[in-house]
Amino acid sequence: MTSKPVVRESRRSTRVRLKVAIEAHGLSEPVTCEGETIVVNLHGALILPAVALRVGTKISIHVHLTDKRATAEVVFVDPNQPRHCGIKLEKPQNILGLSFPPDDWHEE
Repeated sequence: MTSKPVVRESRRSTRVRLKVAIEAHGLSEPVTCEGETIVVNLHGALILPAVALRVGTKISIHVHLTDKRATAEVVFVDPNQPRHCGIKLEKPQNILGLSFPPDDWHEE
């Protein structure tokens, strides 16, 4: 697991490039698929699921590495790469288990 900080724009928390295996289970739609993270922060992630997801879909994310789970909503789908999805976690948290998270990753 390698991580590399991404330049902070006007985000609520610093983005980190991180490739980690995940599984997504649909809560509002019947979908289950494997995938991986591309970029993460305390509030969400850009993910690459095995199947395209729709904006507004509520999902449960399971991080294989940490065995942690979180509820999220798909808030963005790249029109040019429909399997690139932005998700917003229901509750900001370090579900990926970064040992040394950026300074602004303060869980509520």
